Amino acid sequence: MFDLDIRSRKPIYEQLVDKLKELIIHEVFKADEKLPSVRLLAKELTINPNTIQKAYRELEHQNYIYSIPGKGSFVTAQSELLNNEKVKKMKEDLVKLIAEAMYLGMGKEEILSLISQAEQTVKGGESDD
Repeated sequence: MFDLDIRSRKPIYEQLVDKLKELIIHEVFKADEKLPSVRLLAKELTINPNTIQKAYRELEHQNYIYSIPGKGSFVTAQSELLNNEKVKKMKEDLVKLIAEAMYLGMGKEEILSLISQAEQTVKGGESDD
């Protein structure tokens, strides 16, 4: 379920955050579903429990999950308002990234191709027939 690259320059907790976000976005983990416990996940991945805890804290800070003391961590149901705020921030970030990409020499067609790639990823490889 989790492919972590210990040789990567990206910290393990960030890799874990990204992977969990991906699983939540693609609804592998549904709203209010319990996530694996810190101890269990640390044992499965053979990494320090503090690393798992740090990833869970970051996900909680970003409102992807919530914790109930003594019960564990659960996936947050994404509210319309929260999603609107995230979309607004993401649009601002995308404009900056696209502008930088164009400055570095990427063409409009190449950027549109990347958008199509991303769309296929979200749709799970379905075609628009």
